[in-house]
Amino acid sequence: MDTSQYLSMFLEESKDNLQTLNEALLQLEQEPDNVDKLNEIFRVAHTIKGMAATMGYNTMAALTHKMEDVLSEFRDGELKVTKQVVTVLFKCLDTLEQMVDNIENGEEQEVPVDDIITKLESISQKGAAVGSEKANQNKVNDSNTDQNSNASQKISLNEYDANVIRQAIEKGYNAFSIDINLSKSTLLKSARAFLIFKNLEEWGEITKSIPGTEDLEAENFEFEINLVYLTHKNDNEVREILQEISEIDSIDIKQLTLEDVKVSYIEGKPKEEAKKKEEPKKNAVKKKAEKAKSKSGDAPHKKMHQSVRVDLERLDKFLNMVSELVINRTRLEQISQNYKLTELNETLEQVARTTNDLQDLVMKIRMLPLDTVFNRFPRLVRDLSVELNKEMELIIEGQDTELDRTVIDEIGEPLIHLIRNSADHGIEDSKEERIARGKDPVGKIKLVAYQEGTKAVIKVQDDGNGIDAEKVREKAEERGINTENMSENEIVNLIFDQGFSTNDVVTDISGRGVGMDVVKTKISALGGTVDMSTQQGKGTTFTIKLPLTLQIITALLVKVGSENLAISLNAIDSVIDYDESQIKKTNNKEVIIYRGNVLPIIRVNEKLNLPKSDNKKVYIVIVKVGEKMAGLLVDSLMGQQDIVIKPLGKTLKMLKEYIGATILGDGLVTLILDVAALV
Repeated sequence: MDTSQYLSMFLEESKDNLQTLNEALLQLEQEPDNVDKLNEIFRVAHTIKGMAATMGYNTMAALTHKMEDVLSEFRDGELKVTKQVVTVLFKCLDTLEQMVDNIENGEEQEVPVDDIITKLESISQKGAAVGSEKANQNKVNDSNTDQNSNASQKISLNEYDANVIRQAIEKGYNAFSIDINLSKSTLLKSARAFLIFKNLEEWGEITKSIPGTEDLEAENFEFEINLVYLTHKNDNEVREILQEISEIDSIDIKQLTLEDVKVSYIEGKPKEEAKKKEEPKKNAVKKKAEKAKSKSGDAPHKKMHQSVRVDLERLDKFLNMVSELVINRTRLEQISQNYKLTELNETLEQVARTTNDLQDLVMKIRMLPLDTVFNRFPRLVRDLSVELNKEMELIIEGQDTELDRTVIDEIGEPLIHLIRNSADHGIEDSKEERIARGKDPVGKIKLVAYQEGTKAVIKVQDDGNGIDAEKVREKAEERGINTENMSENEIVNLIFDQGFSTNDVVTDISGRGVGMDVVKTKISALGGTVDMSTQQGKGTTFTIKLPLTLQIITALLVKVGSENLAISLNAIDSVIDYDESQIKKTNNKEVIIYRGNVLPIIRVNEKLNLPKSDNKKVYIVIVKVGEKMAGLLVDSLMGQQDIVIKPLGKTLKMLKEYIGATILGDGLVTLILDVAALV
């Protein structure tokens, strides 16, 4: 069978499932007794194994199978959830992720798995040794299970299974024993079994099956499947669900009663002892019953296919077409004004409204929640906590804030550097040091996101040491940087310089002086800013401000000399008339007093080597980038306009003063100024 047509679906599903496993394992480590979370992990791992086997990636399937062995022992109580075991499972996930990446990139190089498989087998064998002792101890108990019904003759119910079913029946659910015989001509028995489980689990919970899931998957069974099923549906409705599946010869459904699942082991004990025996299981039973209720309640069945996957290239092409539409609309408006075609104005207004709606729609389609980036960081902080031997936790707020996909793709790396910096430099080395400062023994790293006007704000905060300005000054002096006239804030911000680090020892986590430089470079390339505030002994906050989108923006068009330039409206605070008497000089630089603040004046023509204009009336455009403000001297204003940002290409890539170019209504190409680079 040719599986290449399913490759993209396999890659997307695998990445989603691996991320789900990461999050679920983190939660299980915090809540080792969470039965629902353990079952979720098992189901997702089982899905990954099945998909890998179907696609022919046998090494990946084998590794996931070994991982399942460990998870199975968690579920059976033969193995305890510990930090050491979870760390091995995380390494297994990292290996699987590397395999998926190699498949996506078309790399044929095998990922080494022998070491991780050996570790998983070692853990599994330890669990099996414990499990065999428990099995011998429980044999007597299981043999006492009441087998009055046909179901109990085929499916042996242990004490736990019986309790789950009994609790569900008492809460008003229907429990069924289902015997299914597949047609003798069925070729793909495992696929048919998968459909049976999938259809039934949409409306309830399968608590027991013979054969087990591994045998079903390996087609290690004849043609009969026996199930115990909890649901709110009646037997006729359950039969209808199963009859939708082809290649089934017969379906035998029997409703189970309390008498059918009565466990003689409990009934034969004194009530007080039986009660003690039941108590530890109540929470797990309650959760399972509630899960069945949530799946099979009276609410109408949710419609499928409420969303579709769209190839990103198609989405980018769609955006480019809308961008061209915006350019042509602007061109038509220009022609209408030039030739005073009043009859065209009404139609153009309608076209403008429709184009704006389409523009807003395509921008929203491209928007993704920051959660797609943030969801990898709890695992990162957990691993750093183990590596650095520091107790710390990550608090995330505002992960629903949306950004353009282009920004989302690029923002991950800077945030990783900032979080690693907070973990290594920020959080104190010992609990005792934190307690002495009156802090919680567990270090806190906070990741906060929110929307502010047309920008998204992301903050990385820690409640650790803060940054010692004096130490930064010493390091700066060692590197030959003169800090004589610098303020404390300017000195601290030197950590963003290339190669600058306050660490004396280079480690795997930090010390090479590239992290903060990467952060600033990446954020600037996205048209954003990064600022830092710190208080020694209290903590540090990095504030990133990013544009919500990088494609279509509103800009102020200005003239400098004979050239037309565009400035993003997001960066503009105000525009004032130029008055030479207001210009002062300090340190041989031109400044202006604006609202009580001293702002540097930047003559754009000199900065860009453009000829000076003869205009007597010129303007100062007050721009703001993060905490910095400045005045840009321009010759004339040409109004504001929606513009489409086009990249400059490889030839002009080195021009740092521009973020791109646009095409105006009259067909002229206009460069867009990078205000951050000028200021």
